[in-house]
Amino acid sequence: MDKPFVLRLAGRSAVSVSAGRYLYCGSARGPGGLRARVARHLRRRKTLRWHVDRLTTKGRVIAVWAVPDGDECALAAQLGGLPVPVPGFGSSDCAGCPSHLFAWPEGAVLPFGPPTVSRD
Repeated sequence: MDKPFVLRLAGRSAVSVSAGRYLYCGSARGPGGLRARVARHLRRRKTLRWHVDRLTTKGRVIAVWAVPDGDECALAAQLGGLPVPVPGFGSSDCAGCPSHLFAWPEGAVLPFGPPTVSRD
């Protein structure tokens, strides 16, 4: 996020999201699978359906880590040491996770390493 913005989610109070880097953990189950879901999230113009759509239409996606057959809650648990900017973001159907959105401060080391660039 190059600049701060106000995030509005249905049924919740508006939250100010600071400029900075963020990581989102989500699943890609459904029609078209992983490739289709990621392609949809990378589009700037779309119907706002999921929480993450409110970020991808405001900010810039710099990397996508794809974990075929991965578990978004397990990934969120791995990132549990990072700050949670918006409690419940992307995890409204998850009883155990405080959020699926994490702030990624400069210098913070990720448990799965830095992103690699692929055009596949």
